[in-house]
Amino acid sequence: MINTLVRFLIFLSLIIPSLAKTNILLITVDDMSCDSVSSFGSKIKDITPNIDKLATQGLRFKKAHVQVGNCYPSRNVMMSGRYPHTSRVEGFYQIKNIKYPVLCDLMKGGGYYTAIRGKVNHSTPYQPYDWNEDLTVLQGGKKAHMKDASSYYDSTRRGINAARKAQKPFFINVNISDPHKPFWKPGDAHPTSKIYNAEDVPVPGFLHDDPTIRKELALYYSSVRRADDCVGAIMKALTESDQLNSTVVFFLSDHGMPLPFAKTQLYHHSTNTPLIVSWPGNTQSGSINNSHMVSAIDLLPTFLDIAKIKEPKGLQGRTFYPLLKGKEQEDRDVIFKEYNENAGGIRNPMRGVQTHQYLYLFNPWSNGKRTMATATNGTATWKRMLALSSNNDVIRKRVNVMRYRTVEELYDVNNDPDCLNNLAKSKDHQNTIKSLRKTLNEWMKKTNDHALVSFKPNNTKLMEDYVQSKQMESDSRRKKKKKIIPKAKKSN
Repeated sequence: MINTLVRFLIFLSLIIPSLAKTNILLITVDDMSCDSVSSFGSKIKDITPNIDKLATQGLRFKKAHVQVGNCYPSRNVMMSGRYPHTSRVEGFYQIKNIKYPVLCDLMKGGGYYTAIRGKVNHSTPYQPYDWNEDLTVLQGGKKAHMKDASSYYDSTRRGINAARKAQKPFFINVNISDPHKPFWKPGDAHPTSKIYNAEDVPVPGFLHDDPTIRKELALYYSSVRRADDCVGAIMKALTESDQLNSTVVFFLSDHGMPLPFAKTQLYHHSTNTPLIVSWPGNTQSGSINNSHMVSAIDLLPTFLDIAKIKEPKGLQGRTFYPLLKGKEQEDRDVIFKEYNENAGGIRNPMRGVQTHQYLYLFNPWSNGKRTMATATNGTATWKRMLALSSNNDVIRKRVNVMRYRTVEELYDVNNDPDCLNNLAKSKDHQNTIKSLRKTLNEWMKKTNDHALVSFKPNNTKLMEDYVQSKQMESDSRRKKKKKIIPKAKKSN
């Protein structure tokens, strides 16, 4: 009897620390605009039934934003709790000898089992990674296909089981590839549960309504549905593992759709993300927060709060834990955004500050000659807009905005969320732009942003010197990284 009691007490001592902590499941989708989700205003009814179900179980944030319009640096904001110019992950590259802890380090130190599926390179700023397990690799050693919805069930279930075996709570980050290109297409080996046709889909206000563009949008929305299929598979794994009620689920996109004026930009639709948090017993089912501005940089502090892990020095966001518990929290007035370089190492630096009403952008790269280098230039949508621009003045002006931009942009996002009407030179908005310049300047000083030296909108030389110096840094880094592959010897 005594031996049985002792064994029971030892067992409890092992499991109680785990039971005291809440499991955390972070689900991200790739390149999905906020208003592509039904519960966030999509014009396509029931396009995202699984995401919508999650929304009915939790809390939706209508004013949530990511910091960056491209995925690698955007995801590293979530992992580091730091702006890209602070973390030094400004493009598509990893860094060495970081002097700050990141999410997987902190969670492991707090007793969590950490696992990740997909986007591993994009979600840890350094190598080797410190995740307990890469769930992208299947048990047989083969990598799961990033577009295979059913494999997300297997990965999630395996991660949960591994944590249970380790007698630890889990932090699992499942990154869904869709609706990132390549989009779903007819005959695709990885099906979607619903296919949309060109006539079925809405055309965002920042694009042109054209049959070719509609066709590409239909493929995008079919891929949105496949991403939703993946969410359904993940949540099924969580439910069948009997961990639903002991897990807080976060869902969001890393940035907007992979089409012009969205991805690789800092416009409203570039960064507005469909953030959902479902925490049984804490978040109110089906609730909506329309007032608080939260952002990706706030995720890590919030995770640490939930996990009861001490926050390290240097985090630049703030926890929104009180909001999850239904409590009041002082509202934030602004969200800061930045863009530095594309996947090819081309620098088009931009800085932005968004308030509840306005979005101000500073583009030091814009000199009237340099063009924006972006992944969306290869899309059918962009190519069609270019073709139409030769005979259409309205489209030509939109194309020129995309290609050349102006040093300053100002938009009333309440009345113009598509950011079509630049108010930077409007006499009625000069006080607004002066105020936002001051706000951005103070933030750049506070965070030691290297772009501060260029923040003289009327000094073309300072801006040009800055852009060229940063491009030289990028070129030098890529040159050092480039591997010299020896030519294969010819066999006799």
